[in-house]
Amino acid sequence: MKTIIGTDIHMAQQLLEQGHLVAIPTETVYGLAANALNSDAVLKIFEAKNRPQFNPLIVHSPSWDAAQEFVHKVPAIAHSLAAKFCPGPLTFLLEKKNNIPDLVTAGSHFVAIRIPHHPVALKLLSNLAFPLAAPSANPFGYISPTTAQHVLDSLEGKIPYILDGGNTSVGLESTIIGFDDQENVIVHRVGGISIEDIEQHIGKTVSWATKHEENNPQTSGQLKSHYAPNTPLIIGEISSLHKAFLGKKIGLISLANSYPELHFEERMLLSPSNNLHEAAQNLFSFLREIDQMQLEIILVESLPNEGLGRAINDRLQRAQYIFK
Repeated sequence: MKTIIGTDIHMAQQLLEQGHLVAIPTETVYGLAANALNSDAVLKIFEAKNRPQFNPLIVHSPSWDAAQEFVHKVPAIAHSLAAKFCPGPLTFLLEKKNNIPDLVTAGSHFVAIRIPHHPVALKLLSNLAFPLAAPSANPFGYISPTTAQHVLDSLEGKIPYILDGGNTSVGLESTIIGFDDQENVIVHRVGGISIEDIEQHIGKTVSWATKHEENNPQTSGQLKSHYAPNTPLIIGEISSLHKAFLGKKIGLISLANSYPELHFEERMLLSPSNNLHEAAQNLFSFLREIDQMQLEIILVESLPNEGLGRAINDRLQRAQYIFK
């Protein structure tokens, strides 16, 4: 199969209507999309990514109103948050209707659904008579793609078309939230909407689904190991780690400190101006780039655990190499 990169929304629409896969741009990362109501098409996502079928997918809809066709028992607080943050990088875990196949939700009675904030994605979704199931467009467990070229590098020959919408503007996957019976917000994955922004809007603190469900995750982003480069990546205090790996070919990813007193084969600063939004935009692209440099170890410092820094740290922790 030849994989084509292009900007033809009509071609992408036709392929999706025929049950094929198309990589699509969103503001978070590129997604590998299929008709969410067609189990045969959805199965192709798992096959192309080599993704385990117990790991559920996120469904993308063109609007919050359109999303109501696929969920019920939506709490009032969900409507309020959607009015504030949709379209945007916020995903809602809600009780699904029967028109969503069990394959999409890995058998769960809940579906994760969001409205992407990207003009190309929204135009495509508006042209379709069905929503799109779309996890990140990369092999399972590897670094998420933030450009069309990233998708081609990983999935060439496995999908027919990549709809190019430019570089992603957020660079991290969406924040995923659910709700308990008292309409309290439960965070299942930190991402492109900060916890502080959610708490400010609802006027109370959120709770956390902190347990990593390795064999039966409720939604995307709950596996303990994910987003990993092939080169071993270690997080911690850079000076101490550098000393521990002396003699190795070491690369550095940090926020703004280049650690000039230490020798590195390569240094990559996520944001020299200490801007966490810029750092989020650069994270996956930098991880992919440094992974191609024939290094033996990548050292990464933790970022401030606030705002988008919390989501960046989450991705880095899941990408970290576990020595055995």
